[in-house]
Amino acid sequence: MDAKDSAAPRDRDIVQFQTYEDYLDSKITPLDLYYLEDEELARQLIELGYRGSSGVLKREEFEAQRVAEQAARLSKTNQPKTLASAGKELKDNFLRALAGREEANLSGKRTSIIFIRDRTGLGQEISGYIDYSHRLRTEDFEPYFSGKKKLLPKPSDLSFYNWETQVATSNDSANWEVITTNPNGLLFRVKHGRKILNVDPEVSPGDNFSRTPIQTDLYTQVVIYDSVVPRLGA
Repeated sequence: MDAKDSAAPRDRDIVQFQTYEDYLDSKITPLDLYYLEDEELARQLIELGYRGSSGVLKREEFEAQRVAEQAARLSKTNQPKTLASAGKELKDNFLRALAGREEANLSGKRTSIIFIRDRTGLGQEISGYIDYSHRLRTEDFEPYFSGKKKLLPKPSDLSFYNWETQVATSNDSANWEVITTNPNGLLFRVKHGRKILNVDPEVSPGDNFSRTPIQTDLYTQVVIYDSVVPRLGA
């Protein structure tokens, strides 16, 4: 038997084995089975070190190493996402307002709706309401924060209106339900807490909501509505 067969696998290889027996089986060679004609016996000889397999882990060592590697992988998976606004020089009030809300919307501590009215590259005036949390999770915001691209409403957002073509759309999101039956304008209901946001600037936005107009050089008009996500049962 080749001595190199007895070398213990590197740490990152341990997690691939579901059981210690699987680990031992990986050490069995066709030559072992040819001479021993018994897989169980071959496994026992490897575990006891009769193959000169000093590098083979004992059962306790295997279990401890596997748990440690799984924990390391889980920790790496749960590393917080790098914010798209991190390290950016944000010169406009709107971009700074977005950056200030980015972490909270990504983590679920807050859900924000952004109203934007502006013109497209073709000069058409559009407006709409954007679920900021949803767009953060489904889009790369680095081009927006770096100034390479403008954040504009899309027909797939909570609401969209093209003032020239008169095209209007509305869509629910994971966070918000759009209410279009209100005669005084759109309403948005938080799906988790069932509270209703009123975007009419002439009235209060509602309990636990805030309305913040943003002075910006980049857009015709911007308003941000914020809601703290309630705890379950609230």
